[in-house]
Amino acid sequence: MGVGANIRRIRERQGMQQTELAQGAGITRSFLCQVERETKNPSLQIAHELAKVLRCRMEDFLDGND
Repeated sequence: MGVGANIRRIRERQGMQQTELAQGAGITRSFLCQVERETKNPSLQIAHELAKVLRCRMEDFLDGND
């Protein structure tokens, strides 16, 4: 699984909507959608913000172990 697929999996397991995650991370829902579809990659700063909102480690985006 890629970074975007792992972000989506973690978000869905927590029952979180894209809009909620995007707002919490300070990005648009459109950009998050592109990240989850793996057409864009998040910067380290954005990945850090996503991890904070999802209460996980950034490494979870890479290895898929949440």
